[in-house]
Amino acid sequence: MTEHYYSKKTDKASDRKVWTSVLRGRSFTFCSDHAVFSKNGVDFGSRVLIDSFEFPDLDGDLLDVGCGYGPIRLALAKEAPSREVVMVDVNDRALELAAVNAEKNGVTNVDILESDGAAAVKDRSFAAVLTNPPIRAGKEVVHRIFEDASKVLKENGELWVVIQKKQGAPSAEKKMKELFQDVHLVKKVKGYYIYKAKKV
Repeated sequence: MTEHYYSKKTDKASDRKVWTSVLRGRSFTFCSDHAVFSKNGVDFGSRVLIDSFEFPDLDGDLLDVGCGYGPIRLALAKEAPSREVVMVDVNDRALELAAVNAEKNGVTNVDILESDGAAAVKDRSFAAVLTNPPIRAGKEVVHRIFEDASKVLKENGELWVVIQKKQGAPSAEKKMKELFQDVHLVKKVKGYYIYKAKKV
């Protein structure tokens, strides 16, 4: 079976690399490795999502679905130490790196969990869910992330999504509008679309 960054395990030998990146005006040190998404640096789509995100006017924790080695959630957790940021992924190596990166950057208000979508947190509620979804896993997986978000968000909570137009933004928007009454396009940058869907 072909391995992907959304596979649980990998047979690829570990070869960690460490690099720095500035996110929301703060410098972070990240450790990455083979078999995780965007191993050589924070990808452009995640950067646009990180820069675009606005904390909701609602108390509560945040959820990062498909967290990878952690750039989205660590950037936001550092900025909002009063909120817990829950990071979920199916990739064991990514979860291990997320824990390493939280420690490297002195971020303690995070909870890192193995989960297929939001399955492991279905009994919790969140003020916001963010995702740079695993497009290569297929439309069904991506749409299930949106469905999970609609179930775990608090009333007036928000789902933030980054997706490329050529990789399914129109179909993603249609699905979000089936699940949420308030969906709008926040930003378009070089083919990347940032959507915010509010649960009302």
